[in-house]
Amino acid sequence: MIKFLLTILSLTSLLVHSLPLSAQTDHANYPERSIRLVIPYPPGGSNDNIARLLATQLQKQLGQSIVIENRAGASGTIGSEIVAKAPADGYTLLFNASSQVFMPLVVAKPPYDTLKDFTHITRVGHVPLLVVINPQIPANTLKEFVELVRAKPGQYNWGTSGFGTSSHLAEAAIVHALKLDMQIIGYKGATPQLTDVMGGHIAAAISPMPGVFSYVQHGKLKAVATTNQARLSQLPNVPTVAESGIPGFELLSWYGIWGPAGLPRTIVERLSREITTALTADELKPRFKDLSFEPSPLTPEDFERYIQSEIQQIGKMVKDANIVVTF
Repeated sequence: MIKFLLTILSLTSLLVHSLPLSAQTDHANYPERSIRLVIPYPPGGSNDNIARLLATQLQKQLGQSIVIENRAGASGTIGSEIVAKAPADGYTLLFNASSQVFMPLVVAKPPYDTLKDFTHITRVGHVPLLVVINPQIPANTLKEFVELVRAKPGQYNWGTSGFGTSSHLAEAAIVHALKLDMQIIGYKGATPQLTDVMGGHIAAAISPMPGVFSYVQHGKLKAVATTNQARLSQLPNVPTVAESGIPGFELLSWYGIWGPAGLPRTIVERLSREITTALTADELKPRFKDLSFEPSPLTPEDFERYIQSEIQQIGKMVKDANIVVTF
């Protein structure tokens, strides 16, 4: 019996020593190669701008390259599904906006389960949204624009960067609250959305500030309202939506990083710590300020709780406004 136990112990020791170093050290050497960061929208939008700034800083900290991969389509779900189906090894991650959580709330057949199909690593931060119109439209505030819409029902349309995005939900909520006759037209990202507003093909849009503010500064778009509670220091004369006829209105676009479900805990904690550190880097602070981006990282546990809260609150808004998307 003793001889048998000694044999088992010997075999166990041999097995442990034959395991790869990464298994024995519980991913202590992560990352050992480049990381793919999937952005489910085209280049040039707010998602892309912030993700690239953050990726540049993370590369310095991790000592490995971070390869940005823009996989646009189906309002962000194509990129999200790519990550959901990737190996849970920490080398394929998703940088997405709040649409990652909102999209399944507005479609009849959700493409994924927000809570079960992903590992929630951290919230990154948030930005306000701007309500913008074509500069040729004779209105300088949202109230004035609403008067034009009511005077000519069906003539003015919204453009959204994608269904299920904060842009789409804000537009739908305003249409519902103010009882406007305005169609919402979907685009594959903020760049084509805003291009059509500037070209006069559609009248208005709501878009996160990082991707739209430069157009406002150069007079290519006219800002008529903001979606946060207080007026922005960069646009002190532009009223909020809450001041424009919908008291208490606030809807921000926030960003987060996810991995496939089942990501090892040590990798999740390492990424969360490194991202939090990167968000406080001195060289990024002025860039973030220019974009009106406010870092607000959360621990993985707090991030999951935040997502659950968003599902409840935004889900109620979607139900009340009867927002349903069919592809």
